[in-house]
Amino acid sequence: MRWFANIYRLGVKEILSLLRDPVMMGLIAYAFTFAIYSVATGVRTDLRNASIAIVDEDRSELSTRIVGAFLPPYFKAPAMIDLPAVDPAMNAGRYTFVLDIPPGFEADVLAGRRPVAQLNVDATAMTIAGNGVDYITGIVNTEMVKFVNRSSGAVALPVDLRARAKFNPNLDSSWFMAMMQIIENLTILAIVLGGAAVIREREHGTIEHLLVMPVSSSEIMLAKILSNGLVIVVAAVLSLLVVVEGLLGVPIAGSVVLFASGSAMYLFAVIALGIAMSTVATTMPQFGLLSIPVFVVMNLLSGALTPVESMPTTLQYAVQVLPSTHFIRFAQAVLQRGAGIEIVWPHLAVTAAIGAAFFALALIRFKATLASVK
Repeated sequence: MRWFANIYRLGVKEILSLLRDPVMMGLIAYAFTFAIYSVATGVRTDLRNASIAIVDEDRSELSTRIVGAFLPPYFKAPAMIDLPAVDPAMNAGRYTFVLDIPPGFEADVLAGRRPVAQLNVDATAMTIAGNGVDYITGIVNTEMVKFVNRSSGAVALPVDLRARAKFNPNLDSSWFMAMMQIIENLTILAIVLGGAAVIREREHGTIEHLLVMPVSSSEIMLAKILSNGLVIVVAAVLSLLVVVEGLLGVPIAGSVVLFASGSAMYLFAVIALGIAMSTVATTMPQFGLLSIPVFVVMNLLSGALTPVESMPTTLQYAVQVLPSTHFIRFAQAVLQRGAGIEIVWPHLAVTAAIGAAFFALALIRFKATLASVK
């Protein structure tokens, strides 16, 4: 009971210390409010207001119908340009797409020949370019079929393909971006707060006070992990309910309680990692420089942006040691697909095992740090 009492008292001290730190409290408030809302509404991976120019060398009814088919919100109003202006416009980055309709295009279509229309794409905007090519190809093909059959309705095809979008029926990227931003902010705040909890003791000279108290290294570490983790979990849940579900209108498919429980387990691992890193860096600027590459690697290789299955085989096995890889799968399953504990428990078990390993490493390093202070 004394062990638990020590952890409780030290944890209360950590929370009070954090509440008195305006910079850290401001960072937490910003990370789970404005940062979530601005990214969800401002960063889009779907096609929206893409700039397009058209070179109409045919000047026919068919080419006019194709030009008129590019409508908002997917495309801006098409700009009509001449062929010599294509390269300068693309080099200047004024248009993402330039469609060149050749002379005799309509006549070739009616004669059953296979004319070639050229689509120039600025592939530096990779996400928009990939989605836009599919949209433009579909628009051109649809208008040609309608023109040839002189019908405004769909043409009967031998196969009736119907797409069903599960979990995000409108393919709205803000649903994805809002939840992924919460997960990213969980990670970086866990690393920062875990490291700051140790470095703050060193910079304020209070670590010596801990050494003369009848507490062990494990009690000090657990108090820091549990207190900072509690603050982050509460902030994440409030952000999920108020910002994501309330302001953005993104439905939460699964249990918020299950997500909070899994987040607590994930934070145990990541805060322990942050404490281990803080034993290497001696000041907050050093810790900040050290944490940036760690967070970037954990984020990019976690599967949040690109599926793990698309990575090289060797890297797919390597990223399994990252707790973020398993937490991403857990969070997506719970928040977006409404999965229950019977589905996500393997991810929680692996996260717990990785957290235990990180905690053991951090405890060894933390004991060495305290011994050096003595």
